[in-house]
Amino acid sequence: MSDYTKSTNFATKDNLSSGNPLKIVKGTEIDTEFNNIATAIATKADLASPTFTGTPTLPTGTIATTQSAGNSTTALATTAFVQAALATMYPVGSIYTNASVSTNPATLLGFGTWTAFGAGLVMVGFDSGNALFDTVGEEGGSANAIVVSHTHDTTVNDSGHTHTGNVIGSLSGSGGLEEGGGTPNWQFGNNIASATTGISVTNSSTGSSGTNANYQPYITVYMWKRTG
Repeated sequence: MSDYTKSTNFATKDNLSSGNPLKIVKGTEIDTEFNNIATAIATKADLASPTFTGTPTLPTGTIATTQSAGNSTTALATTAFVQAALATMYPVGSIYTNASVSTNPATLLGFGTWTAFGAGLVMVGFDSGNALFDTVGEEGGSANAIVVSHTHDTTVNDSGHTHTGNVIGSLSGSGGLEEGGGTPNWQFGNNIASATTGISVTNSSTGSSGTNANYQPYITVYMWKRTG
């Protein structure tokens, strides 16, 4: 890409005296000028779909307009546009997470005020129907709650038992039965039923105790909350 540079100063020829050979405009001079102009034009970038070479530079100063964050056209994006778009993605109250970099998002994203968030805690969704989760920022749960070891032991024993029945009669008086006197007295003893049984019922269950026994499966990341 080159600029046009005039080879002959035609205006100075007018000041020369008549008969001076330099006062004459020569065809070679004109030809040289047209060649210079043609070369300059041929190596300049077009206004439409230009092709640049070398190290192009942009004009200094402030670009007149900045596109809105929701603009999806092919317009050029300024740094202000990019930051506005990111700020829309992360409004105040948003949570930013990173699985490897601990740098404050204010430095990474270039905007906002961010504070470390949720150290040692996992997040749970808002639930207006559950008193444990019906307020944003509410905390609860315990990593170290202990499920006490315990045993239930119930035993019922029957060592056996006997059923006994007696039939009792008596005979009293001076005369014998054959004489029609006296009162009979008879006694019989017998075990109607006798059985020995044993019943034993034992229920047993135990729990586990220990610190850090209540965690769900988890993965550790850096978390930040935008506060401004």
